[in-house]
Amino acid sequence: MSEKEKNNANQQDMNHILKARYDKLKELQDAQADPFVITKARQTRHSAEVKEHFSDLENQQVVIAGRVMAKRVMGKAGFLHVQDRDGKIQVYVSRESLGEEEYKAYKKLDIGDIVEVSGFVFKTQTGEISIHGEKIILLSKSLYPLPEKFHGLQDTDTRYRQRYVDLIMNEDSRTVFMKRSEILREIRNFLAGRDFMEVETPMLVENAGGAAARPFETHYNALNEDVKLRISLELYLKRLIIGGMERVYEIGRVFRNEGIDTRHNPEFTLMELYQAYTDYDGMMELTESMFRYLAEKVCGTLHISYQGTPIDLESPFRRLTMTEAIREYAGIDFDKVTSLEEARALAKEKEIAFEERHGIGDIENLFFEEFCEEKLIQPTFIMDHPLSISPLTKKKPSDPTKVERFELFIYGREMANAYSELNDPIDQRERFKAQDALADAGDEEANHTDEDFLHAMEIGMPPTGGIGYGIDRLVMLLTDSASIRDVLLFPTMKPLDKKDEGNRASKGNGNGICDQVATVPEKIDFSNVKIEPLFEEQVDFETFSKSDFRAVKVKDCFAVPKSKKLLQFTLDDGTGTDRTILSGIHDFYEPEELIGKTLIAITNLPPRAMMGVESCGMLLSAINQKKDSDEEELHLLMVDDHIPAGAKLY
Repeated sequence: MSEKEKNNANQQDMNHILKARYDKLKELQDAQADPFVITKARQTRHSAEVKEHFSDLENQQVVIAGRVMAKRVMGKAGFLHVQDRDGKIQVYVSRESLGEEEYKAYKKLDIGDIVEVSGFVFKTQTGEISIHGEKIILLSKSLYPLPEKFHGLQDTDTRYRQRYVDLIMNEDSRTVFMKRSEILREIRNFLAGRDFMEVETPMLVENAGGAAARPFETHYNALNEDVKLRISLELYLKRLIIGGMERVYEIGRVFRNEGIDTRHNPEFTLMELYQAYTDYDGMMELTESMFRYLAEKVCGTLHISYQGTPIDLESPFRRLTMTEAIREYAGIDFDKVTSLEEARALAKEKEIAFEERHGIGDIENLFFEEFCEEKLIQPTFIMDHPLSISPLTKKKPSDPTKVERFELFIYGREMANAYSELNDPIDQRERFKAQDALADAGDEEANHTDEDFLHAMEIGMPPTGGIGYGIDRLVMLLTDSASIRDVLLFPTMKPLDKKDEGNRASKGNGNGICDQVATVPEKIDFSNVKIEPLFEEQVDFETFSKSDFRAVKVKDCFAVPKSKKLLQFTLDDGTGTDRTILSGIHDFYEPEELIGKTLIAITNLPPRAMMGVESCGMLLSAINQKKDSDEEELHLLMVDDHIPAGAKLY
């Protein structure tokens, strides 16, 4: 059977299923038993309660409510598996206990229907805690079938776009989001124990400051003013410190107009706190204590595992200055770099890309990002950053080229960022002026002078310690989640192609039944394809046959920092060892849309350093130059996912 015939057959099967479910609903409505008129259930227990307190509830009457996930009919008796917030529980039903008519109604239930079950708690002969059903009420009819039960919802793109189905089908997903809620609750409990006050500050702001990020912009119609969405919580929380609220924090959404990958989402949850009369040493103690507290409460241990790597949260967190870290991992001592020319020469020698506007401190930070970050697996505080990359931080009295700042790294990722906050309004104005100059030079992430904030500082700000945590990365760590999209209920996704949306959309057939139209492949104009120069001239067969073309699976993909074009791929090439390939295709693809795809790569090319990363191979693409235009389209070669990683092309 051809692929087209399979699609048509699947579509016909789906239409039959949909028609049968709509017919059942019509039958119920004609019998004055429309489930959609019911407004509430009499739920008295959840599944976990029944199981945990069986000894107290045995033979007692309970009422549960949930979704039918499995059904077996065996003549005059049968079983249901009903899933609620806490999990599944078995329900035994019989014609004798339900009655003739209600048993017929039970047999017509579909997987996905939402029901109320009344009955008594008992244990079956096999020892399974169950409910002996005495009455079943259909509360809501499921008109569209759930994914096939044995495989569930596995496609990651569909899981993120249809989170409601993911939560129904995947217990692991439900657990992650229950833990996320628990983490937020315990953060609040921890901070309440230290006398912090939770506050709320504006999201729409005139001047989006407090971080190095490009903001989203929008328009306030009532005021006829352009405004921005906040990129941090810092500047308003500091105003509250100035106002005398000595310990404040906020947990809220911030918005940064940046790329999407497994560790970044344009809108994410940030927790920032500020404490008067302390410094970054005080923030280190607070951070270490909070991470231990959360691990103990949420994971039950201080020795956790993240992606197979043991993480020790019990031992004292390591402390290194940024200069010490670079000296240890790159063998370069920036304390001995005295001129910009020397810093640039070192960067060129080590193939570190920098921009004309970058000073010594910026280049030092680039070295840290390149050589150190991924090595910091166990909890490590990186302290004393260059002044030029920390515009809101107090200088170190012993070295005015450095600031009292730290970042916490775990598993090679920044988990927190903290300062001894700058409280000198004169110094702050000078640093804002320097940021304005960077903005004028084209730095879209530079801060801008905030006159109201400067005025607040002139009123007088006490010595203060401040810190920011990315909640999503914290949840990733404590739930062992590989991608930020796994811990966001509704992550930002690239919109489906309009053609795909039209093809996927349910269309009415006039009888109130949804016909799922098979997706029509997008037509791409290959009439003017330009072959990549590698193969433009004739190559003898022996040379060509030495190229090792392999199918590779995309495990991870993200935009290379400081590069506008490069994407970095982590690939499964069938060898058991991850392969890294960089490709300059960011103009054509966002990283998140490529994760999980099967691509074709040449895998026996010599490694090539790109932005300081060894690229081991080449991904194949077709370039289509548009007719009557200089514009090119690039189409990454993707193949059917059933082709295994490492399969060789002949």
